[in-house]
Order: sequence, then C-alpha cells, then structure tokens
Amino acid sequence: MMRPEGHIRDEAVGRRVRALVELVRRTRDETRDIEIVRERIVLPGLPASFHGFTLAHLSDIHHSAFVDAEYIARAVALTNSLAPDAIVLTGDYVSHSRWYIDGVAEVLGELRARCGVYAVLGNHDFWTSPEALARALCRQGIELLRNAHTYVRRGGEALGLVGIDDLTLGEDDLPAALRGLDRRWPILLLSHNPNILWQAVHERVALVLAGHTHGGQINIPSWRRRLRRFWPLLRGHGRYGPTQMYVNRGLGTVLIPIRYRCRPEITVLELRGTPEEGSEPLSALSQKGRPKEYPR
Repeated sequence: MMRPEGHIRDEAVGRRVRALVELVRRTRDETRDIEIVRERIVLPGLPASFHGFTLAHLSDIHHSAFVDAEYIARAVALTNSLAPDAIVLTGDYVSHSRWYIDGVAEVLGELRARCGVYAVLGNHDFWTSPEALARALCRQGIELLRNAHTYVRRGGEALGLVGIDDLTLGEDDLPAALRGLDRRWPILLLSHNPNILWQAVHERVALVLAGHTHGGQINIPSWRRRLRRFWPLLRGHGRYGPTQMYVNRGLGTVLIPIRYRCRPEITVLELRGTPEEGSEPLSALSQKGRPKEYPR
C-alpha cells in the first residue's frame, strides 16, 4: 500500500530537521573541544641541549562574549599540565572590545613554563588597543616581542626567538627584529600571520610559528579551497626551502561563534636535531608566489 504523498513529505522534512539539529549539536560541542596536537620538529643545527625541548603553542584566543574566561582558563590548565619547556602565544587575544583585555591577560598570566612565556600581537589586538594589551601582558610576566628578539638559553647554548608585530596591518619589521641577533643559533620566529613565510625563508629562519587562519574554522571543501589561495599553509606543519612552519588552528572563533570539523588546538612541538641529510621528510608548501592577503 502506497503512503500518502503528504506523509512522505513530512518524513523528508523530519530527516532534514534531525540532521540540522545534529549539525548544531556537533558544532556547539566541537567549538570548545580542545585538541592537544603533538608534532616533532627536526631542526638541523639544533644545539644538543635543546634536543627534546618542548614548546606549547597557543593562538587566536579571541576573548569576547562568545569565548569566555572559564574556557580560556581551561586551556591554560591543559597547557600547564603538559609541562612544556616554553610557551609561545601568536596573537589575537581579544576580538573587538578593550573591556576584555585585562581579563584575558590575567588568565594567560597563569601559564607556567621553565624557560618562560613569549607572545606577539595579532591584527585584532591592533584593531582593539595594542598598547593596552602590551601593558596587560607584560604585567603578567609574559615577554612580548614587538619587532624584537630574545634568546631561550639552556646548558650554555641558545635559540634565537624573534617576534614581529602584525603583518596584516603592515606593522611587521622583520629586519629590525633580526638586527643584532646572534646567528650561531637556529632562529624561531613568532608571527601572527603566516604570510611572513617568504621573508622568513630569505632570512633563513629555521621555524615559523603562526596562527591567524583558525585552520579555516569551518572545514568544508569549498571554503577550505578558497582560503588556501590566501595563505601558504592553512594549518599544521610544512616546509618551504630551509624554513619550516607550523600554523596553529587557534582556540577561539571570529565572525561566527562556531567551529565545524576544525577543533580548537593547543600544539606541543618537540624539537629534535639531526644532520640535514637525515632530516625527516616534510610536506613541501606550494612554490607559487605570495598569495593575496585575506582581511580578518
């Protein structure tokens, strides 16, 4: 016996509604489901005392009405539980309002690492108040690198740690940041925007740590293809010539307060040294020219 046409239509509508409800539930849960991503980075010329050195990398926190202090505190506690040797933060601590600056800095001030916590600013930080953010982070003992460098020291050896202001808004000055740097040691560069890569290759930077892209945030093929036109690497690990890069997916959200198939991330990078001829193979980044900048 055939079912009435109206009943068939009702069943089809019901399936669509259930699918939509499931999608909403999944995106709601995933948006706060932090993933710990572990990545081994092989750096030729790494000083022996830094073999096994761990860096925790956080980015794009976006403290706002949609990304509350309780969630950020959970990310901080997770990071501390990993007991990293150093922690790096690659920008966008707030989204639009100065009201959130002191709150996010206070929570990030609970981060603990044996060799320190280091940070750079992102485009949203400049759109909000870079000077207020700089003061708030520094009050919490976080070393903010604004077109400047420092050293992470261990066992009489060192890594050069360089940080630049946001490239999106033209605040970056990599030559100034590198001026006077001791080139005997491998150089690690903190940059909010991954499009610094080509300059980093020219300067023979060993490793760039970046954010900004949110890993796409909404991970569907058509959106992912569009975003890949603008950045050399949307998320994860890759290499261009002598320079490696890791792009963190971030913890917060922007534009819309959800993630889909793109969980928030805390990265633990373990540094290993080996002669160049023994380096592990990595995915090579596109050899195309510098992409267009995507405004975010």
